[in-house]
Amino acid sequence: MFGCGFVFSALVIIWMLRLSVGHDVYVSELGAPDLPTARWFEVALLLIVAGASLIALPGRDLRSRVRWLAVWTPAVSLWISSGFFLVASQVTCTPGCPVPEGATFTWQDFIHTSIAVLAFAAACVAMVQVAFARGHRGIARMSLAAAVVVAVVSGAGGILSLAHFQQGFGSRLELVATTVALGWLVALGLSLALRRTGSAALSPHHLEHLVGEMHEHEDLVLVPVDPAALRIPGDRHERVMLLPDEKRALRPEDVLLPPDLA
Repeated sequence: MFGCGFVFSALVIIWMLRLSVGHDVYVSELGAPDLPTARWFEVALLLIVAGASLIALPGRDLRSRVRWLAVWTPAVSLWISSGFFLVASQVTCTPGCPVPEGATFTWQDFIHTSIAVLAFAAACVAMVQVAFARGHRGIARMSLAAAVVVAVVSGAGGILSLAHFQQGFGSRLELVATTVALGWLVALGLSLALRRTGSAALSPHHLEHLVGEMHEHEDLVLVPVDPAALRIPGDRHERVMLLPDEKRALRPEDVLLPPDLA
C-alpha cells in the first residue's frame, strides 16, 4: 500500500506543477534546471521510482501466459522502468526541453529524452504482460486498455513534438498518457494488495486460527450417534478421536454412549 501512496502522491505533484505553470508544457519540461518546478518534479520522479519498485514486489509471481511475454515477469519490467526514471530524475532536459536534433542538440536533452522513452516503453511492456497474466482477469483487461491508451496517446504526442506541430496539444497528450500510466500502477498495486489480503484470510493457517478463537468462546458438545439406528454399516469397535483444536484431556463424562452400551 505504501507503493500506491507514493505513486498517487507523484501524480498529484505532477498535476499541481503542470497547473502552476499556466501554459502548455511537456511533462519533462517541469524538471528543467532553474525553473521553480524542478525540485518538486525530481521528488515526483523519485516517488514513482520508489512506488513502482514496491508495487513490483508482491507482483513478482505474475507471469504472462504468452511465451514471448513470459521471458521475464512484469515485476522485472517495472524495476527496469524504475531504473530509467531514476536516471531521468537526475539528468533533466534543458529549459524548453527541445527535441535533441540539429542546432538545439545537447547531450543532456538526448539522454533525458531517450531514458524517458525507454522508461515508458518498459512500463508499457509490464502492462501488456499483466494483460495476459493468468488468474487476474479484472486487472488484465484494465492493463490491456491502459497499454493501448498509453502507447497511442504518448506516441501521438511524441510525433507532434518531433514534427514541431501543435506542440501544445502534444504536451496535453503526454500528460494524459502519464496520468493513465500512473493510474494503472496504483490500480495494479491495490489489486495485488487486496488479492494478497484475501489469500491470507483464506489460508489454512488463518482458518485454523479462526476456528481456535471460536473454540475459546464456545464449549464443544459431543453428540452421541448410534450407527445402527442411523443404518450406517459399522461395528462396535469405533474409537473416539479428539478434535485437532481441542487441547484438554477427554473426560469420561464427555463420552456419551448409547443406552444399550452404557
